[in-house]
Formats: sequence, structure tokens, C-alpha cells
Amino acid sequence: MNGSIIYVVSDSVGETAELVTKAAASQFMGASFAIKRIPYIEDEQNVDEVISLAKLNDAVIVYTLVKPDIRAYMEQQIKKENLPAHDILGPLMDLLQQRATFKPLNEPGLVRKLDDDYFKRVEAIEFAVKYDDGRDPRGILRSDIVLVGVSRTSKTPLSQYLAHKRYKVANVPLVPEVKPPEELFLVSPEKIIGLKISPEKLNHIRKERLKSLGLNDHAIYANMERIKEELTYFDSIVSRLKCPIIDVTNKAVEETANLIINILQNRSVN
Repeated sequence: MNGSIIYVVSDSVGETAELVTKAAASQFMGASFAIKRIPYIEDEQNVDEVISLAKLNDAVIVYTLVKPDIRAYMEQQIKKENLPAHDILGPLMDLLQQRATFKPLNEPGLVRKLDDDYFKRVEAIEFAVKYDDGRDPRGILRSDIVLVGVSRTSKTPLSQYLAHKRYKVANVPLVPEVKPPEELFLVSPEKIIGLKISPEKLNHIRKERLKSLGLNDHAIYANMERIKEELTYFDSIVSRLKCPIIDVTNKAVEETANLIINILQNRSVN
């Protein structure tokens, strides 16, 4: 037989089974295998349809069925009709179950869900980098969360932490001499979080930052009067935005991030 139809059968989309089947078929360069994917096999009727097709076309069945009852029915019908078939997932799941201390979930499509979760996280991290520190105000309109605050209020580490939770975050520094981007007043206030800090704490943080850079800690950046001016400006902007404000004075990044997530989740429930 130079070639044959191979039905790739799955109770999810069938990508795993198709990939394995193609890898095996590629080793037979002289054969012309026609691989046809049949996804979302959910009940015995679906299985019967596959069995009928395989009998009609003298085809091979390759399958990944997670649900035990559907897999058992497929095995039963294959034996009954004496069809050539291969179970990719079942034997490995049975082996792993012997070693595991708990039962499998038996939920189709989990690999795809995990992949989607991974790519969403990567996308969010790239978003946070691209729209960090007001670099491109267009990101404000595309974000899930917009953080606003004066310099050294943990906007960047917060953006990255939230990105790992799959939130797309833009952050905007508020400086008295720089007019805030107009996009900040176009986006819903429910997306914006103001980050507040005490002048004393900010003074300490900025002095330490200057020292770490080998600079004079008496620079205007760490001057108390300048800090108070920036915080007054911050208050004026967030009052216009009418957004929630979180005091980050004595909070770790994780604690502030959890508060932000709780605010968003409570709104979605209400």
C-alpha cells in the first residue's frame, strides 16, 4: 500500500494527534498519506460516524480521546470492526495515572488552553514594555489598566507584575511641567489607577536612587519642596480623572497589584 487515508480523531481540536501523525508519515517518503482531521468527537454517535467512514474508505484511525467513556467506546468499535487504529494519548495517560497520586481531569483541550494562557502572558509583557513610562500614549486606549503617578511610585514593576497575570498595562508619569496625554482623559476612569505615596517615603526612595547612580542626593529630584509640588500636581490630575487611588507608601508591589486586581474584579461582578 503506497498510501492511505488517515483519520485523525480528537475530542478537542486534534492538533496534537495531527502533529504526531504527520511526523510519523514524513518517514515514508514514497507513500502518499491523506491526513484528515476530525475534531470535537463528543459522543458515541460521533464515534460511529468515524468508524463508518474508516470502513468505507479503508482508512487508518489515529486518535486522542481524553474522556474515558468515549475512548473505551472507540476501542470497542475498532475491535468489533477489526480496523487499523492507534491510540496516541490513552496508553500514556494510563501509565501516568499509575504514578500520579490523583486522578486525571479528563478535560479535552487543556494543552490548547495552556498555550493560549502562555501567549496571552507574553503579549501582555510585551505590551507593558512598549507602553512603559508614557512612551507611547496610544497604548492607553488599548490597555486593561493605566497606572498614573509621580516618578518612583513602582509603576514599571507593577506593570510587569500585572502583565504576568495577563493584564495589558500602560503607565504614565505625572510631571508638573509636562501636560498629561489627552488619551488619559478619553479612556474610561475605571481602567485608571492613581498611585499615591507620602512625601517622606518618596524623598527617601529618590535619595537612595540618586546614590545608587553615583549622583548627589541633594539634587532637585529628591528635594522635599519639589516632591510636594509633584504630589500636589498628582492630586489635581487624579481628581480630574475621578479614578481610584492606592497609597503605595508602605506596600510591596505584590500587595498593590492584588488591590488593583480586586478593584477590577469587583467591578466586573457588579
